Amino acid sequence: MLACDTHTSWEQFLCFVRERCSATAFENWFSPIRVVESTEHEITLEIPNIFVKEYLLSNFGEDLKAFLPVRENGEVAITFTIAAQKPKKHQPVVEVKETAPPPSTEDSRLIRLNPNYRFSTFIEGSSNQFVKSAAMGVASRPGQSYNPLFIHGGVGLGKTHILHSIGQFVQENHKRLKVQCITTEAFINELVDSLRNKSVEKMKRFYRSDVDILLVDDIQFLQNRLNFEEEFCNTFETLIHQNKQIVITSDKPPAQLKLSERMIARMEWGLVAHMGMPDLETRVAILQHKAELKGLNIPSNVAFFIAEHIQNNVRQLEGAINRLSAHCRLLDMNITEELVEESLREMLQRAPKDKITIEQILKSVAAVFQVPVMALRGNARTKDVALPRQVAMYLAKEMINESLLMLGVHFGKTHSTILHACKTVKEKMEKDEILRRQIHIIRRNVGTAA
Repeated sequence: MLACDTHTSWEQFLCFVRERCSATAFENWFSPIRVVESTEHEITLEIPNIFVKEYLLSNFGEDLKAFLPVRENGEVAITFTIAAQKPKKHQPVVEVKETAPPPSTEDSRLIRLNPNYRFSTFIEGSSNQFVKSAAMGVASRPGQSYNPLFIHGGVGLGKTHILHSIGQFVQENHKRLKVQCITTEAFINELVDSLRNKSVEKMKRFYRSDVDILLVDDIQFLQNRLNFEEEFCNTFETLIHQNKQIVITSDKPPAQLKLSERMIARMEWGLVAHMGMPDLETRVAILQHKAELKGLNIPSNVAFFIAEHIQNNVRQLEGAINRLSAHCRLLDMNITEELVEESLREMLQRAPKDKITIEQILKSVAAVFQVPVMALRGNARTKDVALPRQVAMYLAKEMINESLLMLGVHFGKTHSTILHACKTVKEKMEKDEILRRQIHIIRRNVGTAA
């Protein structure tokens, strides 16, 4: 490869990158890079700081190998040199005023909390009750309850909602405390800008002295960025030693993140709380709450239908409401299960074919106890029907992952009737060997059918 070809290959790589990242990212990371020298076997690049090298190799290491020479050890043949700082005499006073006015620096650090994300609008359920309690404890007594508070969970489960709720509560109840809520990506970009503007010390002073509560979203984006991680870790330790509150969110627990042992240990200092998938009742409550905000009236059976078929995260539920709202208003239609089936078809999760159903349980119970399936669905209270019906309710609760409310809908009973049936069957099984054997046979039959 000729020297000029190596230089051309670098230009081709820049064209390749420009199509795959935002204009801001290209301006921050790639525009400052200069080709100092290029030979047949290597290229020398001048970079403004070590962070640019780290970013380039971490995010585009494999892509670089397709454009530039590769050494025998498999590494891309690039030599990096750090650009020398320009003498201050080349920076007139008027130019400094134009490029770095104090108001713009302050404006860039203004926190933008979502006004809709408050504790009062967060729907609480068994999967997130602990997280919400911990967050409220932190917001009520910053730096004294759990520090740091590390919240982890899947996408769209409400981590950002909780983070902003803490910020809102502190701003309203601890007015003297300064809150900074920032994403990890924004923190990295701010650090890069500070390095380019020779204002790193000012940034450090802001985060380590001026901030009382630091809220950091999506810490997983700090993975494989050692220099940024070190800077964040130093800031982290400084704030902790000053008893200033830190709250961090992530899609994984600390131990599963590709971060240094030092960083992981720091994040495990305080309380690690998991935000799980909301259960059926919580999903229904979220749906109804989102619908109210949109001015929609969703029938209870439709809400349960949607919640049963959309289980991944809260954002999907909100998307479902937005889509239903558009259909209802544009087409002037009422919300029904048929409309949901039609408008949300690609969002609904279908149950696997081998899932145990109420019908399978009823048929197996009817076969063992020699009673008609229709009788089990009816209201007859004779002994030869009442006990098999209770057994069917008991097995449905044990073998099907549904709420008592939904099971009650299937049987035409209240949830308290389901609970009573389960208690009755358990008590009789302790004394009745024949009943235990019958239930064992039903379980085996239902399992085989599924």
